[in-house]
Amino acid sequence: IYADPARRLELYFRPKDPYCHPVCANRFPTSSLLLKVKRRTKKKQLDAEEQAVRFEMEIIGIVTTVYKFQGMSDFQYLAMHSGPDGKQTSMYDKVLMLKPEKEEFFNRELPLYIPPPIFSRLDTPVDYYYRPDVQHRDGYNNPQVSGENLIGLSRARRPNNAIFVNFDDEEIPPKPLAAAEQAWRKVCTNPVDKKVEEELRKLFDVRPVWSRNAVKANISVHPDKLKLLLPCLAYYMITGPWRSLWVRFGYDPRKHPEAKIYQVLDFRIRCGMKYGYTPNDMPVKAKRSTYNYSLPITVKKPVSHTVSVHDLKQGLGTSGASGTKKPASSRYKLKESIYIFREGALPPYRQMFYQLCDLNVESYYTLQKIIHRNDGTESECTERDGWCLPKTSDDLRDSMSLMIKQIIRSTRPALFSSTTSSEDGKEQMAYESGEEEDDEEEEEEEFKPSDGSENEMETEILDYV
Repeated sequence: IYADPARRLELYFRPKDPYCHPVCANRFPTSSLLLKVKRRTKKKQLDAEEQAVRFEMEIIGIVTTVYKFQGMSDFQYLAMHSGPDGKQTSMYDKVLMLKPEKEEFFNRELPLYIPPPIFSRLDTPVDYYYRPDVQHRDGYNNPQVSGENLIGLSRARRPNNAIFVNFDDEEIPPKPLAAAEQAWRKVCTNPVDKKVEEELRKLFDVRPVWSRNAVKANISVHPDKLKLLLPCLAYYMITGPWRSLWVRFGYDPRKHPEAKIYQVLDFRIRCGMKYGYTPNDMPVKAKRSTYNYSLPITVKKPVSHTVSVHDLKQGLGTSGASGTKKPASSRYKLKESIYIFREGALPPYRQMFYQLCDLNVESYYTLQKIIHRNDGTESECTERDGWCLPKTSDDLRDSMSLMIKQIIRSTRPALFSSTTSSEDGKEQMAYESGEEEDDEEEEEEEFKPSDGSENEMETEILDYV
């Protein structure tokens, strides 16, 4: 506990009871002295009842850290069962396995005993301040309360008037909503905003389908203004091979076979002992983690989630020189790696959404050859593969994963020291020829990419609901 500053010291009143909830002590710095005190007693010879007491003190060392138990003791849940007569019976000998037991031990009929994993998130009393009534703007009406929405909204949604289209929808919108154009005109108050609008129109003239990250990497525009500008020029695809992408109004990629180069590829870096490296060995960070759950025995310092101008300058958390100041023309631009895959460079995150035209690899067996295998023979646009051949996304992921493995191998050769030369030759042959390995282990893959993760797509949708 002392070696980890984020841990709290636990005290168990019943150490042998696994269901005992401990009390936790917080760690504090201090500058105290550790004293060794001796109490010496000497009886006087004249009078046996009189004693001479003398104390001797010696400084042993300096105490720099102390643990103070400032919290309250949590509830205690005992392994007990109440009988029909109200008598409590202990169940510890029936639920605790202290030694290897035979099958009869697990087949016994026992009362249901499910202890709660945790009682309270806090062990110190805190003041709870009720939130005052929300003051809405004039004209706002509270949503109707129904069985599906009992809580309601704490504030009115800010409509951005985006148009969402599913792959099964027959028609595509030819123009934006009037409310979207009106909202953009309210914020388009300076020449810089008009210039950004012209630049975005040129982007959609050159390429009818864009991802929001790709737009951010080509145009320097404030994210809040981009939320209002995109619905004026494009609609948002929710499902299908162009999901999570913005498509120019009037353009239907389902009717144009050449639109397959704009399809989206959900790529995730494969990791695990099978691939030779674990998630902790990868030099690529995850966008978000489900392990940021602080237990009561840990100290979690509050972290500011405010997005600063510095974060916008450097992209989505990418490193950069802190002392350099970008010009206004590229203040909000992201790096190209946020949407372009290049050989020899690792993706900035473990999960990326690439458009097929942004897979720029100049190897012998390029990714573009996989994409264009059926050029001129496209017959049907499917929701899973679009205009490409079936399993095109799987072939792309296999080739890209092999490239990334070679990059990690070159940067951290110690991770692959146990790899045999025969396996290296087999991998290199498969990489150059593009053939899949008919290995039984491939069927037991620890992580199989899905048809497309909706995490990032849902995050973007929430901006327009």
